[in-house]
Amino acid sequence: MPLIRRLWPVAAVLLIMAAVALWWITQRKYGPEYVTGQVDRGSVVRSVTATGTVNPVVVVQVGTYDSGPIIAIYADFNSRVKAGQLIAKIDPRPFTVKVHQAEAALANAQSQLGKDQADLVYKELTFQRDLKLHEENVISQDTLDSASSAFKQAASQVALDQSLIKQQAANLEEAQVNLAYTDIISPVDGTVVSRNVDVGQTVAASFQTPTLFLIAKDLTQMQVDTNVSESDIGDVREGETAEFGVDAFPNRVFQGSVGQVRQVPISVQNVTTYDVVVNVPNPEFLLKPGMTANVTIITAQRDNVLRVPIQALRFSPKSATPKLSRSSSPHEQQVWVAHGSVLEPVSITTGLDDGHNVEVLSGGLNPGDLVVTAESARDDTSTAAVPASSSTLRFAH
Repeated sequence: MPLIRRLWPVAAVLLIMAAVALWWITQRKYGPEYVTGQVDRGSVVRSVTATGTVNPVVVVQVGTYDSGPIIAIYADFNSRVKAGQLIAKIDPRPFTVKVHQAEAALANAQSQLGKDQADLVYKELTFQRDLKLHEENVISQDTLDSASSAFKQAASQVALDQSLIKQQAANLEEAQVNLAYTDIISPVDGTVVSRNVDVGQTVAASFQTPTLFLIAKDLTQMQVDTNVSESDIGDVREGETAEFGVDAFPNRVFQGSVGQVRQVPISVQNVTTYDVVVNVPNPEFLLKPGMTANVTIITAQRDNVLRVPIQALRFSPKSATPKLSRSSSPHEQQVWVAHGSVLEPVSITTGLDDGHNVEVLSGGLNPGDLVVTAESARDDTSTAAVPASSSTLRFAH
């Protein structure tokens, strides 16, 4: 009992100290939690994204001027053809008959010319004979005038026959041209990408020329027709680098360059876009017409530059001293650098940004510095330490 009486004051003191410690731990408030990013060196790339379609650079539509049934096809899908090569044949018999008719009409006109030329010679002799008789007062003036009229009519008939021969020759040439059109010829060297007819099918060219074949001139050179929105078209220039991917080759990036920025607007549901043509080589024939391409056009790029996360430019602590005055220049910016538990404002001059990082042209930043990008204030009753490698800094009041 005497021992218990001596120890109870010590126990009471220990109990009070434990209560105070418990109250201090439970009532302690931590300051705001800061998320940081690291200053480093790398590339800053500004780009425009768009969706497009892969197409051959030149596609020739091969049609027909004649109507009739197809009797032969000499080229199929993916066939390599040469300029002047016969690729299909329309039944030539109706057109051959017209050629024969034109030849007969021309021969008839030529025979008629020979007959009328002989008559002209006779009428001329008659006129000359009557002229002499009239000079000797053997025949009347009326007889001479009649002979003169017959001579002139014969001369006019010969001229008419000559014109008719030219007309019949033109008709023959037209019939021969139409006959030649029954041979469907490839106009270029290329590859057949589409065939729209079969043997036995009748084509009619009366109102609209039917398309029988589509021939891509050169599949080793392709183009991607993209639709770039009007808000991004101002940064796109001819010659800029472009890269894209297609679903057929998900792990491959194809390289190209902007070949054209077309001026004609494309408006769909009040959304205006512009056609940007990206030229791309296709030596392996991997790209096929009609593929959907997700294109990225690089409009500006800086390599091996000092850069900071773009969120650091938007961050400003709720209460911090000292504060730097903001510059009127959009390139003069302020970031906050974390030095242990202290935030220090640093003024920098910025350059190119790509939506994620910003180029630092000048200022008091070095690679490896931690800049604050966000703040998340909260009360935390936990006493667990924040790992040193974490990108989150916690400051206690």
